[in-house]
Amino acid sequence: MARTTVIGFLGSTLDASKRDSSRWHKWRPTVGLCMHQDLRVDRLVLLHGAKHSDLARFITADIASVSPETKVEPHLVHFDDAWDFEEVYTGLLDFAQGFAFDPEAEDYLVHITTGTHVAQICLFLLAEARFIPGKLLQTQPTRGMPDPVGTWNAIDLNLSRYDSIARRFAEAQQDSASLLKSGIATRNAAFNSMIAEIEQVASRSAAPMLLMGPTGAGKSQLARRIYELKASRHRLSGPFVEVNCATLKGDSAMSALFGHRKGAFTGAMADRPGLLRSADGGMLFLDEIGELGLDEQAMILRAVEEGRFLPLGADKEVTSRFQLIAGTNREVLAEVTAGRFREDLFARLNLWTFRLPSLAERPEDIEPNLEYEMERFAAAQDLRVTFNKEAREAYLAFATSPAALWRGNFRDLSASVTRMATLAPAGRIDMATVDQEIARLRLLWSKGASGEPDVLADVLGTAELASLDPFDRAQLLAVVRVCRRSASLSEAGRTLFAASRQRRSSTNDADRLRKYLARFGLSFDSVQVLQRSSEV
Repeated sequence: MARTTVIGFLGSTLDASKRDSSRWHKWRPTVGLCMHQDLRVDRLVLLHGAKHSDLARFITADIASVSPETKVEPHLVHFDDAWDFEEVYTGLLDFAQGFAFDPEAEDYLVHITTGTHVAQICLFLLAEARFIPGKLLQTQPTRGMPDPVGTWNAIDLNLSRYDSIARRFAEAQQDSASLLKSGIATRNAAFNSMIAEIEQVASRSAAPMLLMGPTGAGKSQLARRIYELKASRHRLSGPFVEVNCATLKGDSAMSALFGHRKGAFTGAMADRPGLLRSADGGMLFLDEIGELGLDEQAMILRAVEEGRFLPLGADKEVTSRFQLIAGTNREVLAEVTAGRFREDLFARLNLWTFRLPSLAERPEDIEPNLEYEMERFAAAQDLRVTFNKEAREAYLAFATSPAALWRGNFRDLSASVTRMATLAPAGRIDMATVDQEIARLRLLWSKGASGEPDVLADVLGTAELASLDPFDRAQLLAVVRVCRRSASLSEAGRTLFAASRQRRSSTNDADRLRKYLARFGLSFDSVQVLQRSSEV
């Protein structure tokens, strides 16, 4: 059976008393904890200061008379000021690190009833951090009666053992995750796992974060929710400042971000604080950070690391402390390799990087997001619109099918709901409304991001294109474009296989290309015909 060892301070006030028989009618915490019938103390490590050595010896003798099985080990600690937190914590940490703990043979209790409040807090922190591998022990006098023994209670800092507390913590975490998801009951496992990780990071870290993902995936909305979560935990007191870096160019970018002094450039008629100053104490969200120039990136890095920067036209630096969240739809590592993004800034941002999946990658989340967009429309327009059952099923069947590309992600979905809700006869979205909307979406997605007809949609058709993996789409698109620029199958083959053909003794690039196109039911001539017809 493991022995019980108690570590605690001598109570210079509570343990002191007249040294006569009356002391046995008074509750003295250190003596009382050794008098319990249901708490066997085999070893008591009694911490005390130099001026209380006599009291320590007196208390040791009294414990020997009431609990001869308890071995008391007085331990002298040196504090010039027992109320100085740094001094007390350092001294107790030195004690804990030098103590020969043996958890296999001993159970440890940390008595936090005696000592200054600072000492009690330090003992708590050391036990919580497992520098002292034990439970907390609280003792108190029995109410309403002169009892020298009192009562005791042990507290295990492993909160998982306390069901009600663990349940409250779990509920709080669920509420935080729900806030980050705008209250949408998402079902995608990978997305939910990412949100859970963001919740932990937002609650515990002030380091910059990088949100990656396609346009419309919800980076801006998530950044604002992270701010709201941190503000609710009192980790931020300043405002949320958002800027789309794609709208900032040249001197206007420097001025908008870092501010300027009057006369810094033509048109600077007054001082301007800049967005970084405005975000002091709060959060700055730089959406599309990859659009910034290298000079602006360098100044952003210094502002994040040192909390200071130089406004345009100023000869004195200003300070601002803020948390940075950056968003981008670019592959930042490729931008670093190409020299368009600073490697040191990427290294600073890359501590916490989260990639938001596209809506097409989360088909199981389309239904709850559809409900969310319907509620948003009702709140914005003060008009509640509903689906009939058949129309709702038809819309969801299309929305979750491979034919639904959702190129604009949640912006596409929001616009789609707005159109249907606006056009719904008598506030009820019916099959005719859904059919019209599906036709609109198919037409929208039959064009590329630039608004030009999609090359692959031309040669394959929308339905066949939707069945291809993104990898095959990208590869086939490159091949079709080369074919359309080439006068013959052989010329296209030489272009496409230019590197590998140098390593072969015999080449038949035209045949390789012919077989590749055949996999998709295409030929060089059919691609050329489509090219000529589109030109006509």
